[in-house]
Amino acid sequence: MLIWSSVSGPSAQDGGGLDRSAGYRLATTRMGADPDDRLEIDMPTANPDADADLGGVTDEVHSGRAGAPAVPAPPAATLAEAGELLRALAAPVRIAIVLQLHDGGRCVHELVDALSVAQPLISQHLRVLKAAGVVHGERRGREVVYRLVDDHLAHIVVDAVAHAQEGK
Repeated sequence: MLIWSSVSGPSAQDGGGLDRSAGYRLATTRMGADPDDRLEIDMPTANPDADADLGGVTDEVHSGRAGAPAVPAPPAATLAEAGELLRALAAPVRIAIVLQLHDGGRCVHELVDALSVAQPLISQHLRVLKAAGVVHGERRGREVVYRLVDDHLAHIVVDAVAHAQEGK
């Protein structure tokens, strides 16, 4: 049974969020059900300071993690950097390159052979991964051997591929 829930409260006078002194309203409706078949519960707040985090209420309702502390959000700059990193990984060829490099360093021609992708395309994707700090290259004579900077990103890619395969 799918359930849709929302938590709301009256707007604060300055427009900056919820007025927690007035309490909350929890509304729950089964998906596809008649909108009139809706459960609404008013949840008064006796002490607004004790219930200062609305996120805790929604975490409890949606995740079933009653009493779990809210995880503080990292700084915006860190989130932006993580987004750029994930964007750099967001191409099938780059994912395949990371999987290849997870097993050890590779030259461009080895990646071309392993992935059956043209050399200019491999080089282009390696430039993106290098600029994002995912890989680094070491010159060995006329060749450059590419390696992952660390295994953290390989774990993300391996887990993402495994997750994609689970549904099949």
